[in-house]
Amino acid sequence: MMHFLRRHRQWLMIVIAILALPFIFYFTKSDFSAMRPDQFAKVYGRDVSTIEAQRGARLCNLARNLGMVNLIRTLASRANSEDEMLVQFTLNRLVLHHEAARLGIRPTQAEIVEFVRNLRTFRNASGFDAKKFDEFTQTVLPSMGFSEAQIEELAADELSLNKLKQLVASGVSVPDAEIKREYQQLYGTLSVSVVRLHAPDFAKEIKVTDDDVRKYYEAHKAELKTDEKRKVEFVSLGLTPEQKKLTGKERIDVLQKLADRANDFTQALLEKGADFHQVAAKFQLPVEATGEFTPVAPDPKLKADPQLSATAFQLTPQEPNSDAVQAGDGFYVLHLAGMDPARPLSVEEAKPKIEEAIKTTRARELATNKGAQVAHDLRESLAAGAPLSSALEKVNAKAEKIEPFSLAEDLDQEESAKQPKKRPPDFVAIENAVVSLQPNDVSDFMPWEDGGLVAVLEKRELPDESKFAEKKAKFDERILTNKREIVFREWLHERQLEAGIATPATG
Repeated sequence: MMHFLRRHRQWLMIVIAILALPFIFYFTKSDFSAMRPDQFAKVYGRDVSTIEAQRGARLCNLARNLGMVNLIRTLASRANSEDEMLVQFTLNRLVLHHEAARLGIRPTQAEIVEFVRNLRTFRNASGFDAKKFDEFTQTVLPSMGFSEAQIEELAADELSLNKLKQLVASGVSVPDAEIKREYQQLYGTLSVSVVRLHAPDFAKEIKVTDDDVRKYYEAHKAELKTDEKRKVEFVSLGLTPEQKKLTGKERIDVLQKLADRANDFTQALLEKGADFHQVAAKFQLPVEATGEFTPVAPDPKLKADPQLSATAFQLTPQEPNSDAVQAGDGFYVLHLAGMDPARPLSVEEAKPKIEEAIKTTRARELATNKGAQVAHDLRESLAAGAPLSSALEKVNAKAEKIEPFSLAEDLDQEESAKQPKKRPPDFVAIENAVVSLQPNDVSDFMPWEDGGLVAVLEKRELPDESKFAEKKAKFDERILTNKREIVFREWLHERQLEAGIATPATG
């Protein structure tokens, strides 16, 4: 696998660059129309080349392999996708280097060595594991085009980041009264009742006319098509039952040999006039064939990994052969054997799908409107002094009592593991709904998968004060850390603006 990645490293980096480029328009305010094709961005007025950006993206992936969550989470805190993460990490590293140099922050070699030795990737139950380190440096690093120096480079980055955080947020403190209030809010026991509204319950009332169908068809004609169908032939190179039992370096070596053979096979397919069956025969690999399948219903023979089906739908008559795809315990090379392109549906063909779409949309709208009305009426009734049972009867709604809980349950992971509690699927929505409510308050309608809910906080019991002293030190540290993180991220955002990689509109 590592040899395979190494051979295709340049191609992979080009893909990363192409994926990342659109996000630069989002995160920078430079005039890209005046920039050369080899320029990726401008930071502090300096051109950042595409090659430099590619390296930054690879360093981000290396940091992820090393388990450096803090570094990635801080430098890419505003990312909403993989591509945004690569861009933010790359550009914010430049900000980090600039600010560390400005403030004279430079980790010592001893600090860097100690940090690397404590990375979870290189540790076992006894401490630093030299074998793990050697295996990583001999297999993973070469495949990424790196050496041990890049591990030290990232270690220096995180050490600098930690010192910057400490410096920037050194003056942050949290008053005892605020800590006590936060503790009571998080650890208090909440008694909550929930009114759930299910969209499918409203679908029975909905009538879809032929006119509705025609209007929907005209507005969504481009989307209403049959599913494209494909057939592929493929060869697979997998581990034998005995090889599947291997672990560590022995397993890696076997996979590398398979990857090399798969790569040799794909290279042979690139020769002029190459025939898939003839090349397979030359490599003594049996060719298997699928039946027709669609993107949503893959052929059973491709069930080893979802990316096999996805790869099949990327093939074209001009490029009918895939690269080697790693799936499960081996590699696959696919060949396009036939395709039935998607075609537009007629109104009659699309009618069942259109009716279902209209009913689903309208049912959700009805559930949302009804939920908003229930929340409003319950709020008024309870404010007027009516008991919850009477208020519910007045709006013709039923409520379900939720087992009492605290908002801090997820924070005490050890306690949660000892006493696991069964929670409803929409428990996250319930927590979000009541987080800022006072007793006898009613939440707004909270959308959920098949409709939504309205929550009523009936009672908030204060936590056991005797346990506050026991948990105070850890709780103080958690609150203070969160406050400092907020302050640092605001500081970093200001530095981004100064560097020219963000604007108020994108911030």
